[in-house]
Amino acid sequence: MTHSTRVLWIAILASFVSFLDGTVVNVALPAIDRELGGGLSTQQWVVDGYLITLGALMLVAGSVSDAFGRALVLRIGLVGFGVASIAIAVAPDPLILVIARLAQGAAGAFLVPSSLALITSTFSGAAQAKAIGTWTSFTTGAMVVGPVIGGALVDLASWRLAFLINVIPIGVTLWLVRGVRDPERRPDARIDVLGAALCTFGLGGLVFAFIEQPRLGWGHPAIVVPLVAGAVMFALFLLRQRTARSPIMPLDLFRVRNFWTGNVATTFVYAALALNGFVVAIYLQEGAGLSATLAGLASLPVTILMILLSSRVGALAGRWGARWFMTVGPILMGIGSLLLLTVSDDFNYWWQVLPSMIVFGLGLTITVSPLTSTILGAIDPARSGIASAVNNAISRVAGLIAVAAIGTIVGGSLDLEGFHRACIVVAVLLAAGGIVSWLGIRTRAPAADVG
Repeated sequence: MTHSTRVLWIAILASFVSFLDGTVVNVALPAIDRELGGGLSTQQWVVDGYLITLGALMLVAGSVSDAFGRALVLRIGLVGFGVASIAIAVAPDPLILVIARLAQGAAGAFLVPSSLALITSTFSGAAQAKAIGTWTSFTTGAMVVGPVIGGALVDLASWRLAFLINVIPIGVTLWLVRGVRDPERRPDARIDVLGAALCTFGLGGLVFAFIEQPRLGWGHPAIVVPLVAGAVMFALFLLRQRTARSPIMPLDLFRVRNFWTGNVATTFVYAALALNGFVVAIYLQEGAGLSATLAGLASLPVTILMILLSSRVGALAGRWGARWFMTVGPILMGIGSLLLLTVSDDFNYWWQVLPSMIVFGLGLTITVSPLTSTILGAIDPARSGIASAVNNAISRVAGLIAVAAIGTIVGGSLDLEGFHRACIVVAVLLAAGGIVSWLGIRTRAPAADVG
């Protein structure tokens, strides 16, 4: 195995476990609720507990990756992720489960930015675009195949096994990463602990308010206080990034047009993906009456399209530019979401869901690899770790806010009417992502060093 091939597989496997656990949980939520209780609120916290620490600490991980080395950060993340996965599998109640998910998200934050940074520091030019396309096909495929794996384990054994499967790819990746050596530690390396705390608690307060609002109401002190405190802390986090010696989210990155535009598009697209994955996985079980396995298999066409076409799309985007791909892809996904409006009380997967999955899968395949390549290609490779971390953090934060707002979007209950309402919101978000890409992305923009 050549060094570049080894690096690519390390990047794929390390990110795979993080993406897999972000979605495998969706199809397991009804089973978790049946065993541990807690209703929709607990289901939201199981998803968002992971995303809060993943999104907030990913920024720290990006800085640590650039300063201390990609391989070291990967090892720390892999070990921590494995330990947290075991804790989730043995959790006796919702509180322990959510705490373990918070820990798992913190460990997962160290995986994705280091993985992409390994790719961008090893490959260049068209080879880099193709490598990112291959990485995308597997890691985004993990996001989609997660419900399939989770559903099978829920029906055949237990939802707890859906988290123990992480041990296998973690073990393989730890073995592969032995052959990767990092450069010497930078003597000026610093970690902005205060910035990380402000970001984490700020996001936590906002998410708490969104999740609990349908139960308590916007005027309740238990909603108003964390909402205001969260907004203030997150604002302070952004202000600190302007003055901190080693900011975890360097704001100067956003001076680069393709970087900031790509991240705005990311916000819309990944908010839509998180909302879509949550409501589809739950409604197909609780509304349409499918088993967990069948609910997971419902998204299999998306997985197949991602695996077959993502690498090719990445290569084409590297040759022709990403603007058209990033415009057409989200709009196609939005059309796929609107096709789910055909779902009725007289449920039929083949006519009501399958067409949506095919159109949605084509749009997702066209979108993700060009989006990732454009954002990372806009920044100098020496800062690829933090650039990747910022983009991934934005995508996770967008997802966690979308999931937190589900109660408000569906009207407190995920019945057929609420499901249709969520599908419309998903389509609007995706259309916004496509429009932003068309208006903002510039084809073949050279990489910029804004350091």
